[in-house]
Amino acid sequence: MTGENHFGVLGIGVGPANLSLAALLYPHRDLPSLFLDRKEAFGWHDGQQIPGTTLQVSTLKDLVSLADPTSKFSFLNYLYDQGRIYHFINARFDAVPRQEFRNYLEWASWRMKNVVFGEEVRSVDFDGVFKVRTDERVLTADNIAVGVGRRPWIPPAGRGWHSNSQFHVCDFVDKAVHLEGKRVVVVGGGQSGAEAFLDLISREGSKLPSRVSWFSRRRNFLPIDDSPFTNDFYMPCYSEYFYGLERATRERLNQENVLSSDGISEPTLRAIYQRTYHHRFIARSPGLIRLYPNREITGVAKAGTGWELTVVNNDRPDEPQRVTTDVIIWSTGFRTGLLDLLAPLADRLDCDGGEYRVDRDFAVRWDGPANHNVFIQNGTPAQRGLADKNLSLLAWRSQRIVDRLRGVQREEQLSSFVEWADEDIEDGEPRGRV
Repeated sequence: MTGENHFGVLGIGVGPANLSLAALLYPHRDLPSLFLDRKEAFGWHDGQQIPGTTLQVSTLKDLVSLADPTSKFSFLNYLYDQGRIYHFINARFDAVPRQEFRNYLEWASWRMKNVVFGEEVRSVDFDGVFKVRTDERVLTADNIAVGVGRRPWIPPAGRGWHSNSQFHVCDFVDKAVHLEGKRVVVVGGGQSGAEAFLDLISREGSKLPSRVSWFSRRRNFLPIDDSPFTNDFYMPCYSEYFYGLERATRERLNQENVLSSDGISEPTLRAIYQRTYHHRFIARSPGLIRLYPNREITGVAKAGTGWELTVVNNDRPDEPQRVTTDVIIWSTGFRTGLLDLLAPLADRLDCDGGEYRVDRDFAVRWDGPANHNVFIQNGTPAQRGLADKNLSLLAWRSQRIVDRLRGVQREEQLSSFVEWADEDIEDGEPRGRV
């Protein structure tokens, strides 16, 4: 099938994952593509763009560089195009400001004619080709690429209470205002919780809350493991090894290594400690900051104009305590799941444990023709590891999809120094190019 409303690839959602795929497909005019997003303009964690926050990954882990260093959609070309490449070098950032990276992604989206905002996909069906119904038209495609958006997650204790005084950290910029003199609780011991807490205790003078408490289920406020061998978990060869393991083993590995992805940056921890020192000893405000690791929030109830939390120390689970506060900020992460818009295909797509089962090229296993596929991005951490939901393998995963669509297989980069699989053991030289 051909025509202006038919595409080789139709992408649903324009976050970093599908934006990477759109960028790598852009030069291939023989494979027409269109990427749709219901938002009116590009956005990426806009509600969490707290001043001073930075990326936890290398600048090279942009949309394209690790797959095509010559692409015009690289972060380096963004800096050059904006006329500030020398300024960026001279600034010598230890890590890229998150707002800068967000602006880079927006810049890339503006330059892709195959990206359209303000059009919502309502459903996807299949009848020889994929039929995609949007709020404006019906399109057809040989293949679908879904950039799975992650939804804010709040534990059961806090559900149903969403308001201006109890909200998820994804709304921090808009809602964490006018907190002067109030008691504030931050729940969640990852990077987002740390950033929210640091912002609150860094406010000046009369803008400070009267008390800021930080609760985490983790044993302590723990740093991200950014060491060299741990970062090998975020290489393509490890993703391939992980994919071939038994499900129970994969689940255990994700749990064991979560701090390689969801720990707190050392500069953030240091800044929090220094601010705590300042308030406790220099400003002589010992009651401002309260730190509570190893705690579980098991209940939330209305208490006048504020809230009462039931808190359990995991070392003393039979001795719950009560904490009152005016504001609760849930920094408890995001979750992915199956998509309503794929409901017409639900009985044809293979699912397992809340994820679509994918092959090695991220195509969902289904009962349809082999040359028509639904590719899933950001939706398979249980199959592909912790790297599946962050930026590290963004370009590699997109390139795998492009190569599958074009029927080519390129040579991979050299494998890890670490021999993950038993079959890698050889008497001769290590495998790989020389």
